[in-house]
Amino acid sequence: MKQRDFFFDNAKFILMGFVVFGHLLNTYINDSETIYALYKTIYSFHMPAFILVSGFFAKGFYQKGYLGKITMKMIVPYIIFQIIYTVYYYFLFDRSSFNVDMLNPQWSLWFLISLFCWNIMLLGFSKLKPLVGIGLSFLIALLIGYVDFISNFLSLSRTFVFFPMFLIGYHLKKDHLKKLFTPKVHIASILIILVVFIGFYLKSDINYKWLLGSKPYSEIEEASIVSLFKRLGFYGLSLITVFSFLSFIPRQQYFFTNWGKQTLYVYLLHGFFIRFFRESTLQEYFSNTESFIMLAGLSFLITVMLSSEIIGSMAQPIIELKISRTKQFANKIKEYI
Repeated sequence: MKQRDFFFDNAKFILMGFVVFGHLLNTYINDSETIYALYKTIYSFHMPAFILVSGFFAKGFYQKGYLGKITMKMIVPYIIFQIIYTVYYYFLFDRSSFNVDMLNPQWSLWFLISLFCWNIMLLGFSKLKPLVGIGLSFLIALLIGYVDFISNFLSLSRTFVFFPMFLIGYHLKKDHLKKLFTPKVHIASILIILVVFIGFYLKSDINYKWLLGSKPYSEIEEASIVSLFKRLGFYGLSLITVFSFLSFIPRQQYFFTNWGKQTLYVYLLHGFFIRFFRESTLQEYFSNTESFIMLAGLSFLITVMLSSEIIGSMAQPIIELKISRTKQFANKIKEYI
């Protein structure tokens, strides 16, 4: 049990680091084919893997009080941060009007509303045989791309497009994961990630929006039957890279393991840093290979800082509407005074 917990906590922390790094890299994808290829490689697995892990931990959705719990954990923070980010963007972008739109998630907040919907969708899909349910979820996701009005509104596009990954995670068992931790799989995983990166580098015209799941086919290309098979191909690519990535996650406890329990805090708060970075002159200091290594280090520092106890104690009243961590941190401070 502990190994399982360590594995997933490690995975969540590392994935969150990639989320932050990917968002920082977005600024430079038009400047370098190498950065663009790295960006697409990261996006092929980081959110799909996060969603798969979320599905794995949704096995208790049928328990009493679960619906109320996820409502408090997902919808309440969504509403609060939708307002906070609207205010932040109003001043950051010097907008002429102030409008809080609860039906169109601000940037990364789509994940909260989609995660809530995925849990609700389990009420029906969990009653189906795994292969039937997963197959049906893929079919819906492939066809939904032809519906032009399903986009960012209530995060409907991402909800349908990424639900198969969530459902696969729900049906995933610990024994399935054990097969990833062998030397042969590790070698194969290295080769797979390398081939994917090289493929994206050589085929630089591949639109990264295929990996976001937020757009109908018509906003990426001229919609046709080929579009369906392209999305299916990207599903296959993501599944391969997700499990390749997971094969490298350590199963023991490390200095960063406990930080993996705070990924919701990092996810909700890192947008303030990313948006400021994109609008400031800081981005001008990252222009070569060495500086992008520093950018990866900056991503790690942001992830660590937002995972820290002090940030958790300050943000808990806003994110969870609780003060238990705040009190606990205050008591620790008193002990040192």
